[in-house]
Amino acid sequence: MVGLALALTACSADRIERGIFHSGKGYQVTLPPGAWRVERDGEADLALRREEPPAGMLANATCSGREPARPLRALSRHLLFGLTHRSTVEEAPITVAGRSGVRSVVRGERDGRQVAVDAVVLKDDRCVYDFLYVAPVGEFESGRPAFAAFLESFAPEREATR
Repeated sequence: MVGLALALTACSADRIERGIFHSGKGYQVTLPPGAWRVERDGEADLALRREEPPAGMLANATCSGREPARPLRALSRHLLFGLTHRSTVEEAPITVAGRSGVRSVVRGERDGRQVAVDAVVLKDDRCVYDFLYVAPVGEFESGRPAFAAFLESFAPEREATR
């Protein structure tokens, strides 16, 4: 068990250099400008939070198990667990950095608050890449340009850096 934990730690050499997050899973994204700060949540590769107006976003990759073989729609629904009374505002295919995916914009309730979510799932033969932006409904649009830039900055790193 200790060996497995050490191997996982060695594989996940995440780092931030000059405003760019480099994931040990072989991709990078540019941090959004402004008041976004890195949160250490332990679940996502990168979690960001903004206090005013309140919002959060994340990037995560899963490169093992059954995830890369699952259909995009099923993977997209997985990102919305915990969101109740939800209604889909928009759902459409998307391509980012040559990876096919699906984007879902959804409104719902989380912890008793009305929120809107922009969820994007991309995949290739090796990994599933999740991108999520969430904010209270009234503040949602103010953070979408930052999320769009964050998503569009996604780039796989060369095979040698994995």
